[in-house]
Amino acid sequence: MIKSELNSELQTYLGTLEDDKLHIFTMADGRLRGALFHGTRFVNRMRAQHKLGILETYILGQASLCGALTIPMMKDLEHNVIRFEGTGSAEGYSVEADSTGYVRGYIYNRNIPVLKPLENWDLKPFLGAGNLTFSRIHKDDKFPQSSTVDVDGKDIAADFASYFLQSEQINTAFQASIKFDRDGAVIGAGAMYLQVMPKTGGTAKLGAQVDSHVQESDYEEEILLKAENAFRACPSLGLLYSEKKVTSADIIIGMFREFNPEITLERDIRWDCPCNKDYFISYLKNLPKSQIEDFKKNGPDPLEITCRNCGSVYEIPVSEI
Repeated sequence: MIKSELNSELQTYLGTLEDDKLHIFTMADGRLRGALFHGTRFVNRMRAQHKLGILETYILGQASLCGALTIPMMKDLEHNVIRFEGTGSAEGYSVEADSTGYVRGYIYNRNIPVLKPLENWDLKPFLGAGNLTFSRIHKDDKFPQSSTVDVDGKDIAADFASYFLQSEQINTAFQASIKFDRDGAVIGAGAMYLQVMPKTGGTAKLGAQVDSHVQESDYEEEILLKAENAFRACPSLGLLYSEKKVTSADIIIGMFREFNPEITLERDIRWDCPCNKDYFISYLKNLPKSQIEDFKKNGPDPLEITCRNCGSVYEIPVSEI
């Protein structure tokens, strides 16, 4: 990927923030797991690469943040492609998340028409009802494993939660937020998920012999409900990170203190793309010879190729293919 420049004022501001990190945690005796991702630099990198406006940044930023949250759910080497095909003016988005820790993606319409000032962040007029598809590619798979669900397109985090409930039968809550300043700059961004684990996935106290289909006890139901309420009561993560008063660890401990949360891992997640000039040269060399000869005779020279996943522009002299 060819990194686009961030303006100096924004770079200075980003330097004052907590590092972008994904914090993975468990709590409630192993019955709940989750992850919190601070992604202010992440969203700014995404925006700079695609040169996006505010609405487009909000849509692709939310989708990318939620895509990043799927990384700790991956097993071994895995690559997820998450696509939304909608009926709204944004048309949809594609986000890819890789177990090595990078996310990339693009919005289908980079210039969404806005006919009146936005009164809220209801995305249904722009995304519309549509299909959300997860395609999982494991290291040794010949073909991806794909699943599609219908979603309403009003809220991207809610659409992700709906997918996990419908397709995976796993009760999962998502939230993501992006804070803009008065000039439209992204000054805070974060996302979090919380997932109920089966009883067989808990600690020895719960017992590996417990049937995961057994109905929850009243006590367990109460714990899960309290945790869900605590999750929903969380203030805007983008706002919290922009205020620079609390860290990711503070947020996790503060929100879920009564459930004894334990942060088990921290890892770097970056908005990045593995594309490079050599990859596109290799692609061009596989074009029909007649087309290559036409380039040599009629141009253009150099060829200009834009990576749709990251916006990088590569200029490739015809002589190199």
